[in-house]
Amino acid sequence: MSEQGEESSADASTSPASRPRRLRRLLNVATRPPYRSALVIIAVAITMASLFAASYSLMLGRATPHHIPAGLVGDPARRPELVNALKRATGGALQFHPFYSVEAVRTAINEQKIYAALVLEPEKPQLLISSASGVSVARVLVQAAVQVAQRVSPPLAIVDLHPLPPADPQGLVGFYVTLAATILGFISMFQLAAHAPQLSLRAWLACIVVLAVLGGLSLALVTDPLIGALRGAFTKLWASLAAEIAAAALFGSAMRCLVRAWAIVPTWLLFVVLGNTSSGGAVAPPLLPPLFAFVGRFLPPGATVDILRRSVYFPRAQHIEPFLVQACWNICALTALLVCVRLRHTRPAGR
Repeated sequence: MSEQGEESSADASTSPASRPRRLRRLLNVATRPPYRSALVIIAVAITMASLFAASYSLMLGRATPHHIPAGLVGDPARRPELVNALKRATGGALQFHPFYSVEAVRTAINEQKIYAALVLEPEKPQLLISSASGVSVARVLVQAAVQVAQRVSPPLAIVDLHPLPPADPQGLVGFYVTLAATILGFISMFQLAAHAPQLSLRAWLACIVVLAVLGGLSLALVTDPLIGALRGAFTKLWASLAAEIAAAALFGSAMRCLVRAWAIVPTWLLFVVLGNTSSGGAVAPPLLPPLFAFVGRFLPPGATVDILRRSVYFPRAQHIEPFLVQACWNICALTALLVCVRLRHTRPAGR
């Protein structure tokens, strides 16, 4: 009898009628703290990771040429089949601008005004590329030239004016070190808030200064003298990486004052999902969607990548815009932090 009773109770517990009751009980438990908070955090984390994967897959994994500025030396009327074939091979993205001499077009490439040039010499036409300007663009142009070479004569010679060094054959070190500086900046602030909540605002800002200076120095030492991947002006590397760390740290701190524990969400979305994706470090701007290529210029990761690339490969073509972008973001983030502290009567380290 006891065995039959146990079997009947087991059957009742697994019957279809009991399943909705068990589901309701589970839902009731899940909607109570702390389980509700845990589920929300898991859902937000999965969403952020999914956005990260989607943005990198769509914009970096499926990069397509949109607008590649290039120079043209010579009369295109003499070789229309070659010019048109290159345009077709790049999906119409290759936009030629006339130059009067090879020296002038080389200067334009060196100054980062164009990415490539077609020199229409009668005996041996040349396609001048620059891998250091954007290896993804150079790869597209080389593939286009290979396609064209099968249909034109004489063959098209490819000349790389700025090849990448063996220490950085894919030109990705600048992108990765910028990403490292970004994550170092805001993750350190969130860890400080978790483990040193008693820090005053003055001490918090001092920590940001120390983190930026020492973090930038460490990353510059690793990428320049230690592994030799970014051989350039060491001071510029140090300063630009320190500015990237400071911008991420200050922005994350301001978000800590505004949304407290959820500060990771806007910081991650702005700096990692949008900023690093559109920075031009992994995929050059001509291969990014035009809107992202434009926005990336005015975000800290894009400015840092530009400074690093020019400092290493084009030191004479450095311009003021990325430095202004870094300065504006640091000043605005610091101002936002101070205003939030004053108006909300809170500290970034407080819980």
